[in-house]
Amino acid sequence: KMAAGGSGGDDAFQTFYTEVKQIEKRDSVLTSKQQIDRLLRPGASYFNLNPFEVSLQVDLHLSLSILVHPDKNQDDVDRAQQAFEAVDKAYKMLLEPEHKKKALDVIHAGKEYVEHMMSQQKKQLKKDGKPTEVEEDDPEVFRQAVYKQTMKLFAELEIKRKEREAKDMHERKRQREEEIETQERAKREREWQKNFEETRDGRVDSWRSFQAKGKTKKEKKNRTFLKPPKVKMEQRE
Repeated sequence: KMAAGGSGGDDAFQTFYTEVKQIEKRDSVLTSKQQIDRLLRPGASYFNLNPFEVSLQVDLHLSLSILVHPDKNQDDVDRAQQAFEAVDKAYKMLLEPEHKKKALDVIHAGKEYVEHMMSQQKKQLKKDGKPTEVEEDDPEVFRQAVYKQTMKLFAELEIKRKEREAKDMHERKRQREEEIETQERAKREREWQKNFEETRDGRVDSWRSFQAKGKTKKEKKNRTFLKPPKVKMEQRE
């Protein structure tokens, strides 16, 4: 379950991420090319889902968007543009309270999951009569575990989002096809009705002519049938 956001949650997050920044302090002084490489590294499409991952590894006095801007990287414009877009997207997400809260919730959930797993492992170790020590007791290992779990959660949410998007798109396509079929069917029915009405008088006249001809033939036939046969006079000897 994801933890709720709030001022307390923000403070805890800031403390946690400050420690991460200290461990990865080298990232705060990366050159433009190194920052572009960081933002476009393998798996970046998932790493960059976390807006804090994109932006908070850089000291506040540096403007990452300027550092990776295509105008500042004329020798690598295309990749710089991609990196710039990733930074721009992260900043915009952090400016939206709702999006920022969702990102914080994912990070808190990752931390809580690791803590839960540690607790479960310690209980099992105690039950087995073994020392209740796990690798994550080491602060650095713990932070890396939270980092990995957080990235996994962001990736899972993105996959689900894409699945929903694909499903919605398929549903919209299906509805559109049904609308087109309904419109085509209505058009065909209108055309049939129009043709039916336009040719109605002709069909009536043809039917009347057919009936008239049939009646005439019948009358002639009846007259022939009722005409008495000729009788030959017998010759007497």
